[in-house]
Amino acid sequence: MTAHGASREATASARERLDALTDNTSVNAGTLANELAAVTALLDREVSLRRVLTDPAQAGEAKAELVQRLFGGQVGGETADLVSGMVRSRWSQSRDLVDALEELADLADLTAAQQANALDDVEDELFRFGRIVTSNTELRAALTDRAATASAKGELLRSLLGGRADATTERLVTRLVTAPRGRSLESGLESLSKLAAERRNRLVAVVTSAVPLSDTQKQRLGAALAKLYGHQIHLNIDVDPEVLGGIRVQVGDEVINGSLADRIEDAGRRLAG
Repeated sequence: MTAHGASREATASARERLDALTDNTSVNAGTLANELAAVTALLDREVSLRRVLTDPAQAGEAKAELVQRLFGGQVGGETADLVSGMVRSRWSQSRDLVDALEELADLADLTAAQQANALDDVEDELFRFGRIVTSNTELRAALTDRAATASAKGELLRSLLGGRADATTERLVTRLVTAPRGRSLESGLESLSKLAAERRNRLVAVVTSAVPLSDTQKQRLGAALAKLYGHQIHLNIDVDPEVLGGIRVQVGDEVINGSLADRIEDAGRRLAG
């Protein structure tokens, strides 16, 4: 997907909201992926509806209310709220909204794989499947045949991947093949591989402090952790008065404890070094 201007900003905001949702362990990322994919398919078909939902002349709140009326009883609250937030944003083209929804569905599936410690396998399987398709012209022709039905292509993929690849890999490839939305098979697989690599390189730090952190403290702590781990760090911040003026940082299975002053001072030393 190539977004421009307003759509790029809207997509970035939607991805941040998705990250916030899926970082919450109570949210089922796999369910979220399936529901986002269903909304994507509907808006891809219903051109007039997506134009209404991206019409800059319509108030954002009115468009969000329309989403809640249309989808509120069909999908979970998290999905409906996420889509509602997206239609409040400004989009350069109506199709960009559908592209962004499709990307979020893929990211949610990859997040589910990451939570199940299967993301490395999925990334490897996507790469290997791409190589197989490139080297097998008959298979590529079958998977891209416009005369073949989506169900026939899905059945072919089940025979190829079922029981041999992670369920997330099968879902991602099946969505790409049965609903390419103008993408070539190769470019779609490449995009999925890039999303998987991006997700694998993302680290989340759960920060618990006695008082809310200032923006400056968040920036300094995030920069220090990024330097320490060699990856961009997403901070999930919780306030717990029982920390007694201190701070607790958990990245994966590693826990860092220390006073807030000491940690911020250490962040400054790391940045200065």
